[in-house]
Amino acid sequence: MKCLFLLCLCLVPIVVFSSTFTSQNPINLPSDATPVLDVTGKELDPRLSYRIISTFWGALGGDVYLGKSPNSDAPCANGVFRYNSDVGPSGTPVRFIGSSSHFGPHIFEGELLNIQFDISTVKSCVSYTIWKVGDYDASLGTMLLETGGTIGQEDSSWFKIVKSSQLGYNLLYCPATMICPFCSDDEFCLKVGVIHQNGKRRLALVKDNPLDVSFKQVQ
Repeated sequence: MKCLFLLCLCLVPIVVFSSTFTSQNPINLPSDATPVLDVTGKELDPRLSYRIISTFWGALGGDVYLGKSPNSDAPCANGVFRYNSDVGPSGTPVRFIGSSSHFGPHIFEGELLNIQFDISTVKSCVSYTIWKVGDYDASLGTMLLETGGTIGQEDSSWFKIVKSSQLGYNLLYCPATMICPFCSDDEFCLKVGVIHQNGKRRLALVKDNPLDVSFKQVQ
């Protein structure tokens, strides 16, 4: 597990300097690419906002939200968390920014994309709305999801949505696919799951038990 994380850390600097993939040079999707659907069966639209919700209920549920990271010196909230239950506050709206915008207003399964919390904020905190994967945390044995990422750049801010083997969808972090397009999707990908941090559920990279999610449009 630790070896795989270290591999990802080594790949990220290479990806940053790679010129094979940019927002101006997007990846071509196969003609049979499958659109991601929301809870009503409608295709996700990058122009709209959604809440990332759990496919389960009660204590197994809980929306994803933006919160302050413990012991962080960031000037803005920069942690990606999940509520402890589906009873209570709604999650923070997000929008999905795909790498295949020339295919129209759709988000496809397996497409590289950015995720951004869609909230009003001061100018200095705009970058703290964009998801990324942080550095390896030795005390927790994983890498945490946080904000402070970029849009359309080859860095730690790229994710994928794939169909879950259980219910709904899973989120993946696949840095290797940016420099190794011929690698299989599961060869270097890490799954997004939940760990416990200071009594809260924090999104992080995991080997097993990925978080099953669905997407609910914000009205």
